[in-house]
Amino acid sequence: MSPIPNPGVPLRPLRALAWWAVDRWVQRAFPEVPTLTTQQLADWLSQGNAPSPILLDVRRDDEFAVSHLPEAHRAANLEAALALELDRDRPLVAYCSVGYRSARLVAQLQGLGYSEVYNLAGSIFQWANQGRSLVGQGQPQAQVHPYSPLWGRLLKPGLAAPLRKGTDG
Repeated sequence: MSPIPNPGVPLRPLRALAWWAVDRWVQRAFPEVPTLTTQQLADWLSQGNAPSPILLDVRRDDEFAVSHLPEAHRAANLEAALALELDRDRPLVAYCSVGYRSARLVAQLQGLGYSEVYNLAGSIFQWANQGRSLVGQGQPQAQVHPYSPLWGRLLKPGLAAPLRKGTDG
């Protein structure tokens, strides 16, 4: 049974505290992994003159199918990323739901000599929370797969796509 939120505590500060905890968790688990903020990535993608990064979505098939960043390649693990035959001269930016799975992939790629590889801080959840563009099935999308009911609470109201029955992350 889930605890009932205290009606006197607004969800916004609780979500901010939860994000702080998630960010610390990822940083402690992967201290050597360089990160980009969603604003830095958005600026980079909008420049057009610099070599644009290859975007790697590190989520499962069902998550990717709901929505993803435009032009992202799905690479759920190191083997899948290497199968893409990534150009070592192009920068790479990996993301997942909140940044843990993608940080793990970035660390693995760094271990193989990829030097310009970054983890997207807050990943697709923060990207969506900030109203940035998403696509799915070739169409603009407004929702994100929540990974699980618990993790979906990090998304702003209305952004979590409904989970199919029996799906819990």
